[in-house]
Amino acid sequence: MRLPGVAACEVIVAASGDPEGTARVVTGRARLLWPGGSTRAELMNAGAAAARGEVLFFLHADSFPPADALARIEDALSDPRAVGGAFEHCFAEPHPSLRAVTWINRVRYRLTRNWYGDQGIFVRAAVFRALGGYRDLRVLEDLDFSRRLKRRGRSLLVREPLVTSGRRFLTRGPWRTLAFCGWLVLLHTLGLDTERYAERWRGPAEAPPGAPWPAREAAP
Repeated sequence: MRLPGVAACEVIVAASGDPEGTARVVTGRARLLWPGGSTRAELMNAGAAAARGEVLFFLHADSFPPADALARIEDALSDPRAVGGAFEHCFAEPHPSLRAVTWINRVRYRLTRNWYGDQGIFVRAAVFRALGGYRDLRVLEDLDFSRRLKRRGRSLLVREPLVTSGRRFLTRGPWRTLAFCGWLVLLHTLGLDTERYAERWRGPAEAPPGAPWPAREAAP
């Protein structure tokens, strides 16, 4: 996918995992970093530290922004009260259960203004640094950040969907995965420990992220 205006942007890929495959895909298209961390928080903080622009746009590798995403971000941040925001969420796969999960998610984040990483969070760089970036969490680092972000100013929803892969939901079962997400959010909201569930969310250490849960690791 080509984004109008991307030539004027600094594109940084902070990666872990498969060096050869990643380099093959990224070479000539972006600046590639290997920060040494493995959590999304570590990788995104490393990318942000290397960035020199005034606005940061965090995009997961399996997410695809709308073609006019950069223009929409610029328009959203033309309001001086705005500190950042995110896009509408939509799964790539046309599965009935995923459509239902999408609408449940939309009700949630439209009411709470709590964004997740697969919505393409964007933020003014100065605000990101003032907030200390993403906290070193292995799970729900995006929820934690978006909650802190909205306390700094207007956190806006761009009413255009950013499409993301639903493979984790389809592999593990859409409703079981949604229930597990809800369980994690509840624990986080109550100030309880969610870090002990990080490996279960990721999946077996030897498998790609989002791999099926072993039977004994089924979500509550």
